[in-house]
Amino acid sequence: MRVPDLSFLKQEAEGGCGVVGLACNVPLEGKYLLQSLVQMRNRGNGKGGGIAALGLVPEQLGVSEKILREDYILQVAYLDRAARKQVEDEHIRPFFRIDHESRVEAVDDYRSIPSLAVEPPEVYRYFVRVKPEVLADFARKNNLQSLKDDELEDEFVYQNSYRLNLQCYSSLGEKKAFVVSHGKNLIVLKLVGYGDDVVKYYRLEDFKAHVWIGHHRYPTKGRVWHPGGAHPFVGLHEALVHNGDFANYHSIMEYLAQRNIHPLFLTDTEVSVLLFDLLSRVYKYPLEYLIEALAPTTERDFEMLPDEKKKIYRLIQTSHIHGSPDGPWFFIVARNDVENNAWQLLGITDTSMLRPQVFALQEGPVKIGIIASERQAINAVLGRLQQDGRIPSRFADSYWNARGGSYTDGGAFLFTVKGGEDGKELECDDKFGRVISLPEQDWLPGRRTAVALNVSVAIQLPKKGPHSQDPLGFYAYVRPALRDAGFQYAGEILEELKRLAWKGQESRRFAIQSLSLLFDRIYDTGYKKRSSLLHLYHEALNEIFSSVPLSNYDLYTRLDWKNRSRLVHPGLVRERMD
Repeated sequence: MRVPDLSFLKQEAEGGCGVVGLACNVPLEGKYLLQSLVQMRNRGNGKGGGIAALGLVPEQLGVSEKILREDYILQVAYLDRAARKQVEDEHIRPFFRIDHESRVEAVDDYRSIPSLAVEPPEVYRYFVRVKPEVLADFARKNNLQSLKDDELEDEFVYQNSYRLNLQCYSSLGEKKAFVVSHGKNLIVLKLVGYGDDVVKYYRLEDFKAHVWIGHHRYPTKGRVWHPGGAHPFVGLHEALVHNGDFANYHSIMEYLAQRNIHPLFLTDTEVSVLLFDLLSRVYKYPLEYLIEALAPTTERDFEMLPDEKKKIYRLIQTSHIHGSPDGPWFFIVARNDVENNAWQLLGITDTSMLRPQVFALQEGPVKIGIIASERQAINAVLGRLQQDGRIPSRFADSYWNARGGSYTDGGAFLFTVKGGEDGKELECDDKFGRVISLPEQDWLPGRRTAVALNVSVAIQLPKKGPHSQDPLGFYAYVRPALRDAGFQYAGEILEELKRLAWKGQESRRFAIQSLSLLFDRIYDTGYKKRSSLLHLYHEALNEIFSSVPLSNYDLYTRLDWKNRSRLVHPGLVRERMD
């Protein structure tokens, strides 16, 4: 009996947005972000998607390194293309020195991307600095002479974008144009669609950046089906994507209004990044205190803090608790730390950890940190990088979760790309500034798949006794040897298991279950990186699965996307799908 086609039935949406961020010591192309967004497409619904890129390559933008470092990248999305001259004449050219301007490249016909039901906006990019006379007049009229020059210029850019959005977009007005981003060395692009549609539509597959973030789905407040309502949202030098929903959205709106900050897009994600910008740029909180203001430490975790931290945290909570987001949320932030010439990727979880979050790190000549809503998105990035020969393994050296509002890690981790002796370096820290370091271990030799293993001598698996067809016994037998032996020994084990898989269905079951134990269990790998062993196990399992026939009458049957129509009900009650 064949399973009927039920594709016409409405499916319940995945419970949460898809968010991902990656930071690397070398610039990575957008195709790697695309891979993770495609993997998480089930978390989207085609009504909002966006990306941000930080730490860009000047040659790709047609500017010098000096201009890229010093200029603000003002990006304006024109919903009404005829409005561009008016917007430029009223909001850009009178106030800014424009060092370079261009239209952001896009595909010729948006309908060539099937999931785009709404034409994305035309985006123009301006590399700008505020004219000196304009800045002096702004300081005098607003009594801001005490600010440093860069602080004053930041504030002018911020307020000018607010005025442009208020006149040309705000949620209750006519929508002609809006500022997508205006920070230094940072761009944002978004549309009504999926996050991967952004990469395809704006031709970002080969566009390079040190830090990327991406988002599927729409904001949980405000006008959701409009490009201005999609994530990421920007403060000034930071862009934020968000999975969750605030229970105290209006409380935070009031908190911001008391400080003369008035959101225009009416989304909880917008107020999140405005709050982040307020604490960072205006109040100049160190990152630890900023995170504490957003996700306060409570109960036992608070009591476990050192006395000095308790004193400071209590003052922060007293001042900001009514502006702290309440409810399920997880933030990923791409931030240009202009003052310290560093690019940052930050993940923060709510105190109760009510939204999924995974962090990962792979070290090597190409060192990469990734944050995502789920592990499959992380592995999609690493798998593509390994396939292209950029990294040694398709798995991270370490995966972990943040514990919200905790005294141990603070519920947040930060990847920072900064200058080093031989180019850029990537460092990972927790909320308290403690460096996350991994043990020094060896990678799998060779840049691509399995090392050229010498398998002339297969291991002698015990022929009798409890080990013969007992995967747990086999695992207990080889585990100590995997700690002490080299990669060649691991390769010989895998070759023997693959050979056994051809001997019959029971032997195949034994091989699959044994490899699954090696893949899933945590054990001491000695001087070998666990990520490299996982890579070998994954390849061996793939080879065995690929050798399984398409027959529906064997103990195991192969089912892939191409042959999905062959799925049938089990013939016997005891049969199941492993």
